[in-house]
Amino acid sequence: MRLLVLGGTGFVGRHIVAHALERGDDVTLFNRGRTAPGLFADARLLRGNRAADLRALRGGGPWDAAIDVTGYHPQHVAASSRLLAERAAHLTFISTISVYADVSRPGVDEDAPVVPAGEGATYGALKARCEEEALMWFGSERALIVRPGIVAGPHDPTNRFSAWVVHAAGGGRLVAPGEAVRPLQLIDARDLAAFVVQLTAARASGVFNVVGDELTWGEMLAACGSGDVAWVPDERVRAAGLDDEDLPLWIAADDPQASGFMRISGARALAAGLRHRPLEQAARDVLAAPRPQDGLDPVVVQRLAAAAGERDPPR
Repeated sequence: MRLLVLGGTGFVGRHIVAHALERGDDVTLFNRGRTAPGLFADARLLRGNRAADLRALRGGGPWDAAIDVTGYHPQHVAASSRLLAERAAHLTFISTISVYADVSRPGVDEDAPVVPAGEGATYGALKARCEEEALMWFGSERALIVRPGIVAGPHDPTNRFSAWVVHAAGGGRLVAPGEAVRPLQLIDARDLAAFVVQLTAARASGVFNVVGDELTWGEMLAACGSGDVAWVPDERVRAAGLDDEDLPLWIAADDPQASGFMRISGARALAAGLRHRPLEQAARDVLAAPRPQDGLDPVVVQRLAAAAGERDPPR
């Protein structure tokens, strides 16, 4: 497959390119060359800024398919999709489950309404408009929309899952927010990448939620190596002055998203061939990555431990 990847050296894009090269695909990258330059010696490089300079794309191709990993603004996706519609036979756009207008209930699937136009410039609203632009220029038969949930694994710049892996790695008794039974969904970036490349090579169309199996916080921390956890009720977390920015992945029970955001339906992707590796593998690989990830802020851990009544918390 002659494949163009917009981006390709960050997190999800990095794993997509690695998987495509392992398959033997002929990969071209279009990016600014700022993130991990020289990462993929076997890929062709086109330098440009999708926000201002697409000239390198005009002389490239043709490609069997393009994967847009870095489309966050509708005007940028419109410009690149318009140009690529004549140079690529197929487009895969990497979106997000944040496009859904209502995730207050479990089981939201691909047919659920997305955030409507005019709802502001939130991440989900912008991604919903980006999807529309991709579909406008490629049409429903030539476009694939992939909506990942929370992505985990090596090289994650958001540190959402990695922070808990490192937090648990110190051993001993852990402190964590909420309850052990609270739901959680994490998709390994490598499983997401394999699925994206598989469907792109097949020139599949339609919309797919790509989310992890449903698990709980207790199961997640157990996968990270911890079996002894002090759980801090939501009200004590808030009383300690902590929120979801301090404690990645935590959603309080009274949050409108609590019932559904971590219980999105992934049935369509599973039926199409998505496979999940054990979360324990993701945790091991995060710790083994060349660039170590940061754990939770020690001040946050101390405040959470105090709220739990723990005098001597690990780390």
